[in-house]
Amino acid sequence: MSTETTRRAPAAGPSPLVSLGCLFIFLGIVFVTAAAGGSVTATSVGGWYGGLAKPFLTPAPWVFPVVWNFLYFMMAIAAWLVWRAAGSFDKAGFALSLFGIQLSLNLAWSIVFFGLKSPVLGVAVILVLDVAIAGTIWAFLHASRLAALLMLPYLAWTLFATYLTVAIALLNA
Repeated sequence: MSTETTRRAPAAGPSPLVSLGCLFIFLGIVFVTAAAGGSVTATSVGGWYGGLAKPFLTPAPWVFPVVWNFLYFMMAIAAWLVWRAAGSFDKAGFALSLFGIQLSLNLAWSIVFFGLKSPVLGVAVILVLDVAIAGTIWAFLHASRLAALLMLPYLAWTLFATYLTVAIALLNA
């Protein structure tokens, strides 16, 4: 038998319906996590957080939910693109595991900073989060350049949030 007859056609990707379903799953996972973090944040943002000394460049309160919702949307799209590019959850497992870790750390930061009212512990969590996001971008780059690019604004905003967290910890020590 010749090699021409033994070659298989490339595997077809997921059907459009399956792909759309997975997109909504990624959006759901990300926005449920965001809602959990937001509910923790809401318990302290008006009282405890309002009374903290804040650094130069602290945005107006309305900026945070606008930016975060945009970033969460882009994060979900990025994860979906990695899944599609890999062709399966098995093949995207490493990159999506890193994505899950950084998403969990994102939630952990809200719990530690706002829930526990601990800027110092918040610094520790956000520094690990910064590294986890960078690692996720690196892993995403191997699967989808667009996915990696969609994560860059999230890294930039989180680095800005790192500045705010460190400054709040120092100003309120």
